Amino acid sequence: MTLFDTIILSIVEGITEFLPISSTGHMVIVDAIMNNNTNATESEIAFKKLFEVCIQLGAILSVVVLYWRKFFDFKRLDFYLKLIVAVIPALFFGFLFNDIIDDLLESPLTVGIALFLGGIVLLFIDKWFKGDGLDEEKGLNYKKSFMIGMWQVIAMIPGTSRSAATIIGGMQQGLTRRFAAEFSFFLAVPTMMAATGYKLLKAWQDNPELLQDTNNLAMLGLGNVIAFIVALFAIKTFIHFLQKNSLRAFGIYRIVAALVIFGLMYVGKIAS
Repeated sequence: MTLFDTIILSIVEGITEFLPISSTGHMVIVDAIMNNNTNATESEIAFKKLFEVCIQLGAILSVVVLYWRKFFDFKRLDFYLKLIVAVIPALFFGFLFNDIIDDLLESPLTVGIALFLGGIVLLFIDKWFKGDGLDEEKGLNYKKSFMIGMWQVIAMIPGTSRSAATIIGGMQQGLTRRFAAEFSFFLAVPTMMAATGYKLLKAWQDNPELLQDTNNLAMLGLGNVIAFIVALFAIKTFIHFLQKNSLRAFGIYRIVAALVIFGLMYVGKIAS
């Protein structure tokens, strides 16, 4: 990977990780535009895939920084227990279907379809779940937390968007748009830390040279820093947007992004 690739992919990750528009879908589009896989060796492709997962850690840390008062208030055991309950489904099904998920990541068609269908849902989500809903943590019980966690499992289909799935799940459980988004951010921390840790461990076992290359380590470090900074602004902007606007704009955007992927497939820029 070049320095340019690292910067662009990290910016894309930072912007899209917490928005309901699918970071995976955007990585597919960016890879196609930059021709990242053209003439690349197996080792280079393997590192790029690892990079795209690991820079999520930087984006995740932005949540911890922005909401540090809540994350480090150890007197609120209930908060941590709700996150644990919500993350259990993703850990269970993620481990169970890891190989299938990896195969789906190779399918731009799957990503495009998931983007499109998710966009349709976001067009109407505010009409389906009307009302003020729950806007604070004390109204979120363990059952609701678990159900939101089950919605997160759907995001294992590439292109669905973990953020979109958990926000929709939160609204379906009676949360307001803003609180659903915030809980989605909180839930991302244990979920993505587990996913990143698993990928790093697997890479160390199967392809240790990827993590022994000093250039690769430098790119991972830089990528995480960039994703962290960009995600800080993305989260703040997203929350401010949700306080006054619906999710419809993101639905339209997802549909357009899906059509872009289908178009790139049609002209042969990316394989189906």
